[in-house]
Amino acid sequence: MTESQRPSGEYPMYPSYGNGDAAYPPPPSYRPAQPIATGPGTTVWPGGGADGHSGGGDDGYGGFHGLPQPAPQPPARGRRRVGRPVALLTAVAVAAAVVGGVTATAIGQFTDSGSSGSGTSSAVSGTTVSQSSAGTVAGVAQAVSPTIVEIGASSNMGESTGSGVIITSDGEIVTNNHVIAGASTIKVTLNTGKTYTAKVVGTDADKDLALIKLEGASGLKTATLGDSSSLKVGDQVVAIGSPEGLTGTVTSGIVSALNRDVTVAKDGDSGQGQQGGGRSDWPFEFGGQQFNGDTGDSTTTYKAIQTDASLNPGNSGGALINMNGEIIGINSAMYSASSSDGSNSSSAGSVGLGFAIPVNTLKADLDTLRSGNSS
Repeated sequence: MTESQRPSGEYPMYPSYGNGDAAYPPPPSYRPAQPIATGPGTTVWPGGGADGHSGGGDDGYGGFHGLPQPAPQPPARGRRRVGRPVALLTAVAVAAAVVGGVTATAIGQFTDSGSSGSGTSSAVSGTTVSQSSAGTVAGVAQAVSPTIVEIGASSNMGESTGSGVIITSDGEIVTNNHVIAGASTIKVTLNTGKTYTAKVVGTDADKDLALIKLEGASGLKTATLGDSSSLKVGDQVVAIGSPEGLTGTVTSGIVSALNRDVTVAKDGDSGQGQQGGGRSDWPFEFGGQQFNGDTGDSTTTYKAIQTDASLNPGNSGGALINMNGEIIGINSAMYSASSSDGSNSSSAGSVGLGFAIPVNTLKADLDTLRSGNSS
């Protein structure tokens, strides 16, 4: 064996020769990896080729790989690096979906609000009250006021003022019989201020209802008739009419009672009058007592909706409306405390006792009124 001169601490890698203690270099301090036996005379070290030689290229020491190589470690860092872009892409996809959903919602809300503002959609079914205004007095008033008119009736007894509800675009208007009874001339004023002449189509004094028709009208906004059978005591309501000639007056209240037996006069001699007509407030009977004057000999009784919405002379024939903008009654009578003692009717005012004919009574009577039959 020959010796070589080398500085202390330097151990170049050479092929190993010899056996046991004579082997050079000395055995490693750790247990080497066990070779893989593949057949007689052939030994394959892990990570290398047959007979202890590497299957790869040069390692800087002549390409010898006599010493066993440490077992390869799993590329944990590399896997994490690979996993991060996948996780990042997943997070980006989730974020994009969330942002997209929020954006779609915002766009939908913007579109809906725009439709509501235009009045072309977002309406409560069967009415023109927008969803944003449904359930408010202001929303009901805005939607229904264009369908309520002021009626001026002239007769040999003087003049009277009442209200009416437009139910067809060509000018059919429902009102009380006592508003137009005995009238020789009927003038109707829309909430726009435009005035029409009207003629009587049919009357039903037993129900205190009448149907008149404007001459030469078209394209009018119409009211929606609701269902009075669904009313409950305590439901909020709105009344629109022309009390004392004040066109388009809006008041509100609740349904204070149902199915009140109200008795009213059938003839035209006693009517709800405006100042200058010489007539007293429309008289009616309730609970065996007469209010607002003598009802006379010819009377009729109907089941009425009682409301505390303020009604005054001139409200007769106007609309009682639910909060969806549907007509649920035709206002027909009101109690005035001051008029019962014989004082001037102009000083009379509402005390929260008003009565309306249920709209279901009107709907059942419409065909009779349109046929021109009068009673």
